[in-house]
Amino acid sequence: MSSVQDLGRFGYARYGVAASGALDGFAVRVGNLLVGNDENAAVVETTLMGLRIKLLRDAVVAVTGGDLQARKGSEPLPMWRSQLVREGETIVFSGPARGFRSYLAVAAAFRWQRSWAAVDQPGFGIRRLRGRALRKGDILSAEPVKDFMRYADRAFSPEAVPTYSAPWRLRIVWGPQGDQFSEEGRQTFVTAAFSVSPDSDRTGIRLRGPLVARKPGLEESIISEGILSGAIQVPGDGQPIIILGETASGGYRKIATVISADLPLLGQITPGMKFPLKGYRWMQPFRRCWRWRTK
Repeated sequence: MSSVQDLGRFGYARYGVAASGALDGFAVRVGNLLVGNDENAAVVETTLMGLRIKLLRDAVVAVTGGDLQARKGSEPLPMWRSQLVREGETIVFSGPARGFRSYLAVAAAFRWQRSWAAVDQPGFGIRRLRGRALRKGDILSAEPVKDFMRYADRAFSPEAVPTYSAPWRLRIVWGPQGDQFSEEGRQTFVTAAFSVSPDSDRTGIRLRGPLVARKPGLEESIISEGILSGAIQVPGDGQPIIILGETASGGYRKIATVISADLPLLGQITPGMKFPLKGYRWMQPFRRCWRWRTK
């Protein structure tokens, strides 16, 4: 599952079109800045393993995000650093060491005036690719860059690189329907351990664990309303779903929301991983969180 992504398209949710875009926006922004691009320039997002890209001309590239053991030919390709790759060389992503998704940025690649973000709906994204995932033989065009070599050998501070490993630290605020869950359900939500279901995808992270109970007498669903990335819905089976960027509306109660600063981590969580919620720093309520952040 590799696709071309930018930071997403906005302003179309009223038509049912989700923002989509890269799941780890932080990695995209850093990768683009390393190669001299605008932060929102399109990159290749690759999941888990298997992507092989052959360069048809010299280019300055940067690989960021999860460590999928990228290699240039037989040599490891350093991450979070821009570097020159010569015509004919191949970049291969072998498999995960840490994290779940990597991002390949190329100097001045894929410039267009609208969003390139591929969606899990046909027809959105790169016109020629019709928004689908990349396939063997696809050719991605990059606009020539004058003096592109000046962007080589830039490095991002190692101290600022996310760890993408357990224990995960996510921060939340209680959601708009947080008070519609029983006290027992809320305590279960913040103290129990959940595992990430293999059914998780770019739409959302499905958790499996103890029942998160709503208050007695309430129906399983609510009237559908707009939703944003990081919202944590609890459907009728009581198993939370963390919404990612592929959804514009939802009809289940939202017990909490992951704060925007932690959203990039959601794109790096691996299916099958145990979610020790009690190890998270949960913020409740928001006003208390705000005072903590501004001291």
